[in-house]
Amino acid sequence: MPVISMFYGIIISMYFIDNKQHKLPHIHVKYQDQEAVFSLPEGELIDGELKPNKLKLVQAWIEIRKEELMADWELAVNGQEIFKIDPLK
Repeated sequence: MPVISMFYGIIISMYFIDNKQHKLPHIHVKYQDQEAVFSLPEGELIDGELKPNKLKLVQAWIEIRKEELMADWELAVNGQEIFKIDPLK
């Protein structure tokens, strides 16, 4: 699964052609031993768990980068290479 961004110990990935698993645009997030899935562009937690402070950071990043995330999603579902997205600073 390609990593599209990393910040504050959070790793954000997007699968290629993953629209069958969750049937909506989303990203996969890992932080230490926790894993979560967030919807795009809303930033809702749809699966897993994440510490509250890290959850807020991910949701803020999604809000700031939602256009880039949706563009990457379109590439991913079409089996094309996705782009890295700037981290939260």
